[in-house]
Amino acid sequence: MLTENEILEIAKKYIALIEKESKIEIVLIDKKIAKKSYGTIFFYTSKKWLETGDDRYAIAGNAPFLIESETGNIIEFGTAHMPNYYIEEYEAGRWPK
Repeated sequence: MLTENEILEIAKKYIALIEKESKIEIVLIDKKIAKKSYGTIFFYTSKKWLETGDDRYAIAGNAPFLIESETGNIIEFGTAHMPNYYIEEYEAGRWPK
């Protein structure tokens, strides 16, 4: 079982990869971190959007992701549905497909 700090480090490394590919400064949204018995779900956005709320800095495709506490695996959710849909699908064993 990974510690909270180990899970957070995995999340930061994952965000750094997204940031490198997109060339946009990305941040985790602390208020939206959801801790579950099986892992932690993270949400992220551009730093400029978080600071300003200006839609010019909003990013598309920033799906929440889960880091499993047992394995450290990163499970990307989607953006077509609300986050609860993906959480329920994961908990039912139907996500990822």
